[in-house]
Amino acid sequence: MRTKRNDIRNIAIIAHVDHGKTTLVDELLKQSGVFRANQEVAERVMDSNDIERERGITILSKNTAVYYKDTKINIIDTPGHADFGGEVERVLKMVNGVVLVVDAFEGPMPQTKFVLKKALELNLSVIVCINKIDRPEARPLEVIDEVLELFMDLDASDEQLDCPFVFASAKAGYAVRDLADEPKNMVPLFETILEHIPAPEGDPDAGTQVLISTIDYNEYVGRIGVGKVDNGEIRVNMDAVMVNAHDPEKQQKVKISKLYEFDGLTKVEVKSAGIGSIVAISGIADIHIGDTICSPEHPEPIPFQKISEPTIAMQFVVNDSPLAGQEGKYVTSRHLRDRLFRELNTDVSLRVEETDSTESFKVSGRGELHLSGLIESMRREGYEFAVSKAEVLYHTDENGKKLEPMELAYVDVPEEFTGTVIEKLSQRKGELLNMGSATGGYTRLEFSIPSRGLIGYRGEFLTDTKGNGILNTIFDGYGPYKGDIQYRKQGSLIAFESGEAVTYGLFAAQERGTLFIGPGEKVYAGMVIGQNAKSDDIELNVCKKKHLTNTRASGSDDALTLTPPRVLSLEQSLEFIDTDELLEVTPKSLRLRKKILDPTMRKRAMMNKKSQANN
Repeated sequence: MRTKRNDIRNIAIIAHVDHGKTTLVDELLKQSGVFRANQEVAERVMDSNDIERERGITILSKNTAVYYKDTKINIIDTPGHADFGGEVERVLKMVNGVVLVVDAFEGPMPQTKFVLKKALELNLSVIVCINKIDRPEARPLEVIDEVLELFMDLDASDEQLDCPFVFASAKAGYAVRDLADEPKNMVPLFETILEHIPAPEGDPDAGTQVLISTIDYNEYVGRIGVGKVDNGEIRVNMDAVMVNAHDPEKQQKVKISKLYEFDGLTKVEVKSAGIGSIVAISGIADIHIGDTICSPEHPEPIPFQKISEPTIAMQFVVNDSPLAGQEGKYVTSRHLRDRLFRELNTDVSLRVEETDSTESFKVSGRGELHLSGLIESMRREGYEFAVSKAEVLYHTDENGKKLEPMELAYVDVPEEFTGTVIEKLSQRKGELLNMGSATGGYTRLEFSIPSRGLIGYRGEFLTDTKGNGILNTIFDGYGPYKGDIQYRKQGSLIAFESGEAVTYGLFAAQERGTLFIGPGEKVYAGMVIGQNAKSDDIELNVCKKKHLTNTRASGSDDALTLTPPRVLSLEQSLEFIDTDELLEVTPKSLRLRKKILDPTMRKRAMMNKKSQANN
């Protein structure tokens, strides 16, 4: 018989990126007494890895639990970026309700729509938390109307429309149910969760069923499956069977060796767990997302949606440049292979395939941000390698027609920049679907655009809008191929010989375009040292010193003034490289280079390519 377990609530915190989810979870942890009174607590304690902290984004969903009165509230903090949408969809299977966090100034954004749609489809109870109400430009009352409009757009039921609203400032540590109330602490939000989020239900006497929704990984114990106990009870040392709704053949006998529940930020070992509990299970080597752990008498999998497919891919290649092996700790193909395959333990939207060459691996992911996060993690760990330009993954339909991934792009820009943005996105095969006014005097443009049209566009977009534009994208399925796109109008400036760049050589080179390097930097033949003002590639000698004669003093070089070089970040480098170039990544440097370093071989390859295209 199905019963409710009233001492537990399972909730996910969902929102658009940067609306304050992680800060809100911090406050709930602090105010529920998880930390000692004198304990030093880092900000955004849930963003555990360095990249998450620096970029201020959540990449992996995180589990935590707090106690309020006598109820345990399991909280899952989810990512807000479209690239990590696969994470959000899965964790919603573990919860009975969501707290939708919306910025009191920005209002609902594209990603809010994406995560809310998923929650409503799963029929979850929603609490809307309008955050950052202490911002000077906050407009909470208008945002309420915008949120309700969004619910109606998504065909929410009357019950779902009748959701409670809570107003908060996660940063200042308070929530109120009514804007006129005096702000004190987070109690109003805790109370709303207990009242409106249903307690988990299940049959404690039925066979065990635990659906694994996320995978954690630990060097010492290996893979750890995290999921909710739907029915029955799970105990340490019990025999179980692992099945999967998408793989009817799978019936694997396993033993539960260790079982954990979450308490605050730690995992606590437990002997058993009943319905509604969110548990972590270790000791099963090949446990995967979507597996159901059942008692051997009734091995019945819980249905579960498939993980979203990757849309873009890039080659990860062993670094073979003349400067290879000088800065990295892990440089061989074996190191690269082991590291990439290890990433698959925790990142389920990633694919790694071996290629014809042992030196190169094809890595596919959900978007540029997804893959650049992996590249950044690897270089920090001491890996040295090279990557190619990101390219989209095409499909073909039953008639053999080529299909490509499409995105919906939502652009908010000040009015004076709309013409430029529309022109640039049209060149990249974007189609304007809608144009209207957004808040704060901005214009909102909505485009349907091929994913490859957005590769390398973000940097250009920020320049075109003087940093005032906001661009958000959501994957929108596959559509017919839209034709060729020219990515880059300008060519590259290429170093002609190996050595060290000197002022005299750079001074002559800077008249040709924008330089990416300064004097004293090591260069090699075939390395890209700048961007040409024109469309073709030019080779330059930046190691050239001035010939000294009796009448020329060596000191006259000091009078040459160089424009400071444009130093590219990882994202900008990935956006800049062309299809015949690579980005060399080491723990200390990012260098752009041609795939073929030898100029004669490079020209020959270009000629062959052109003759093939003409035939």
